[in-house]
Amino acid sequence: MKVVGKPIRKKDAMALVTGKPVYMDDVAPKDCLIVKVLRSPHANALVKTIRIDRAKKVEGIEAVYTWEDVPNQRFTMAGQTYPEPSPYDRLILDRHVRYVGDPVAIVAGENDACVDKALKLIKVEYEVLPAILDFHKSKDNALLVHPEENWEAKCPVGADNQRNLCACGYDSMGDIDAVFEDCDVVVEETYHTLANQQAMMETFRTTCYMDAYGRLNVLSSTQIVFHLRRILSEALGTSKSKIRVVKPRIGGGFGAKQSAVAEIYPAFVTWKTGKPSKMIFTREESQIASSPRHEMEVSVRVGANQDGKIRAIDVYTLSNTGAYGEHGPTTVGLSGHKSIPLYGSLESFRFAYDVVYTNTMSAGAYRGYGATQGIFAVESAVSQLAAKLGMDPVELRMKNMVREGQVMPAYYGETTRSCALDRCMMRAKEMIGWDEKYPCRDMGNGKVRSVGVSMAMQGSGISGVDVGSATIKLNEDGIYTLLIGAADMGTGCDTILSQMAAECLDCTIDDIIVGGADTDTSPYDSGSYASSTTYVTGRAVEIACEKLKEKICQRASQMMDCSVEGLEFDGHVVKDLESKKSVTLQEIGTSSMCGNECALQVTETHSSPVSPPPFMVGMVEIELDKETGHVEILDYVAVVDCGTVINPNLARVQVEGGLVQGIGMALYENIQYTQKGQMMNQSFMQYKVPTRLDMGKLRVEFEPSYEPTGPFGAKSIGEIVINTPSPAIAHAIYNATGLWFRELPITSEKIAMGLLEK
Repeated sequence: MKVVGKPIRKKDAMALVTGKPVYMDDVAPKDCLIVKVLRSPHANALVKTIRIDRAKKVEGIEAVYTWEDVPNQRFTMAGQTYPEPSPYDRLILDRHVRYVGDPVAIVAGENDACVDKALKLIKVEYEVLPAILDFHKSKDNALLVHPEENWEAKCPVGADNQRNLCACGYDSMGDIDAVFEDCDVVVEETYHTLANQQAMMETFRTTCYMDAYGRLNVLSSTQIVFHLRRILSEALGTSKSKIRVVKPRIGGGFGAKQSAVAEIYPAFVTWKTGKPSKMIFTREESQIASSPRHEMEVSVRVGANQDGKIRAIDVYTLSNTGAYGEHGPTTVGLSGHKSIPLYGSLESFRFAYDVVYTNTMSAGAYRGYGATQGIFAVESAVSQLAAKLGMDPVELRMKNMVREGQVMPAYYGETTRSCALDRCMMRAKEMIGWDEKYPCRDMGNGKVRSVGVSMAMQGSGISGVDVGSATIKLNEDGIYTLLIGAADMGTGCDTILSQMAAECLDCTIDDIIVGGADTDTSPYDSGSYASSTTYVTGRAVEIACEKLKEKICQRASQMMDCSVEGLEFDGHVVKDLESKKSVTLQEIGTSSMCGNECALQVTETHSSPVSPPPFMVGMVEIELDKETGHVEILDYVAVVDCGTVINPNLARVQVEGGLVQGIGMALYENIQYTQKGQMMNQSFMQYKVPTRLDMGKLRVEFEPSYEPTGPFGAKSIGEIVINTPSPAIAHAIYNATGLWFRELPITSEKIAMGLLEK
């Protein structure tokens, strides 16, 4: 291949590094009303009275809105395909506020100063209600987070607001209790992962204006332009055709921008006033009122024979969706369906879950999307099983891991058509020098060096649901325009999809112009989430380009008055092999503009009935100080099977970025609430993410497989990369200390105190 598989520079690289105005705030209208919201200081309360008269008199204030001014039609902010699994439990503003940070009023004014002044002049009297802050106490509690009658679940996900249930479910194979009864060794443990913030550099932000035709135009840093259009139409009570959503360059998303966190409020202001508006979240707002990872408690049982044959896995997940249900019913499924199938010869499995409401910040989508929490639990339990059996944990995994060609009952019955997990494990073992370093080495100065291992899987889009589309057209100068609805949020999908188009059309990537994510001009695309873009939209690009080549040859045959069957297209010239006549691509493009009935443009849509999983092995070497509990990452090796690697450079930085986020989840990121439900981590002073000094040496390699259903044999890579650090680091800490830590993050204090108690 000439273009696919090559480390080509991102198409927008120079614009970004030279500071071109490409982000939302760079291109927003200059005369926007500034929009901010007044937020609740209480975790659970009813607004008894709200006085806005003094606020409205502040010079420069355009409008102040309360719960009495908004539609009483509930919706969900989750960017998911309709009908959304997430319950309809939101109002733009609600009299009942359900967490500290829930919006109470919207203020719009000419500048920040007047809006800030007006916010301070709003007087609210609350009826403070008891709050549910512990998600263990939520299910079937007499206190209801959502007692309202117009709460609605569009899909049968086991939701019941009268039980504080956002979702519940069950899946199994075989008689699991009988299998456990027959096992020689059983490990049974419970693991707890806290919420994590995506902490992307660009906070949530949106600008809106009305165009000359009375349509609401929304320019937003979002991953989901088409879903966002639907969300806004439901919230505002208007037709989707009256709304246009456009995505500029995004300064990071990681799933946070798969929810309509900021867009509702400026959209409502512009809809009501007709004036341009803009809302930009502060970092504090992004910390206390956004869409972090779901807190989960995952209980695991693993049963095996004395020889290491794993026979049964039982997983129960309790997930905390917070005050609202965005992504609650869907994230939890991955905690079992993307962890249990890693082990391919189980006689039985069981997976059950409950997702509960609490009076804490609403959770949402975050890279890994529930698989991260489940894999931490299952992989930690398997490492503990290895210790109990006295087996090398690499050997135990090699004995039991899923292999190519196996049916995966716990992964919706799919068959692995491409799986290099065994080769990933062997390569990672070689890279880190596992046999020489396992389990640990005493360095003689109070410090211990040890290693840990984990493996992971994810998916490639949502099977039977996600839709990717592409429009490709030939311009008169022989250059192509590729229109897509997928959102490049720094991942490089514009570049990767261009590489696929260039490979199909036998041209360079510079011959492909990309136009992205505009609901008026892009073909429909579910959006950039669920690791779907390369696999789902990429296949649409591949199909569209092949059909455009047919149209190019058809037009050339008309120009040369010859049969299509005898034509050859080399990417630049179409040649008639019999007559030796030829026409250039530029001539074909120009001729199509006069007396032509063959449109040199193709739109194709693709949806896949399967979601082939990428696989990964991560191994870490740490140095642990037994006196202070400090953990230093010395070396992290990651070997990934994502099918055919479309762009090695972009794939590598995807892996490195995900590893750093996983390291942060394992060691540093620690969301904490007060007894009144106020978040204590309101800035990066309190919420610690890893810096370059904390991540150690990262080494990434790829072990290719070939996925027959993917474009050029490709699978996804965006999410799997975050899943191995937590269990691998926890395993390494056990090898250094003899202590299992089952709650994240594993801080230095926890390690030091654990060693003192030991």
